[in-house]
Amino acid sequence: MPQSLPQTSGDRLFLTDGGLETDLIFTRGVDLPLFAAFPLLDAADGRRALRDYFAPFLALAAERGAGFVLDTPTWRANADWGEQLGYDRAALEQVNRDAVGFARELGAEAGEAPAPIVVNGVIGPRGDGYVAGGRMTAEEAEDYHALQARAFADAGADMLTAVTMTYEEEAVGVARAAAAAGIPCAISFTVETDGRLPSGQPLGEAIAAVETATGSGPAYYMVNCAHPTHFAHVLEGLGPLAGRIGGLRVNASRKSHAELDEAEELDAGDPAALEGEHAELLARLPNVHLLGGCCGTDARHVAAAGAAWHR
Repeated sequence: MPQSLPQTSGDRLFLTDGGLETDLIFTRGVDLPLFAAFPLLDAADGRRALRDYFAPFLALAAERGAGFVLDTPTWRANADWGEQLGYDRAALEQVNRDAVGFARELGAEAGEAPAPIVVNGVIGPRGDGYVAGGRMTAEEAEDYHALQARAFADAGADMLTAVTMTYEEEAVGVARAAAAAGIPCAISFTVETDGRLPSGQPLGEAIAAVETATGSGPAYYMVNCAHPTHFAHVLEGLGPLAGRIGGLRVNASRKSHAELDEAEELDAGDPAALEGEHAELLARLPNVHLLGGCCGTDARHVAAAGAAWHR
């Protein structure tokens, strides 16, 4: 049986944040080499920037009476990206642990609301979040992502989520690494404008593959880093697997990943339109209880998504 978490055990809305890296870079003017936010944890001004970023999302959840899944800023905190940023294995393990501690601090500072707050360790892909290049076997991916999984478990995170997964083997590897570390996990795939993973695999096939390869499977699946119009048309074909999708974190922009890679300005899309677009998605996804945003989104977009859940 999939693992039980607060956001899967009831009928309550949970919110999370939006596009961390895009907001910090384009809206707040924070320098993030290699699109990595985790080095901000090493300095007081960096931690202040992260606090300022999360504040409106925590306030929104408190206002809406929602729970909150509080992410660590560790999407790039793996060996390949870490090496480019000057972090060896020991330093990476420490910064992933510190990220959990920082999230706990943010939760404590938020007071009694929102509640409950779920501290979520974030694992990103080994390579680019938009391209399924340099593919690993599931066994290689399990070994590669074990450091982050163990660090999150040892530091007391409530769960971990693999986000922007571009191919099935890496997703399987993260799920196995989480199981070995004894921590619940969620798997979030990104899709292109045709609703397929960057590897070309249909979304439903990817979910089914992870289910088969991991036995009990993750706690739930998500779709992130894609606009609703990129994948709404494939949901009808998921059949019973649609019930395994428990969260959505969409992009603000309708642009393709290739177009976003080339963009020099933030495309905030149409925040107001997201309420209706989410309502259409939620009508086909009965078990979604977690809503947030991804590239280009801020609290306005998450508020619109949350409003759709209450329709």
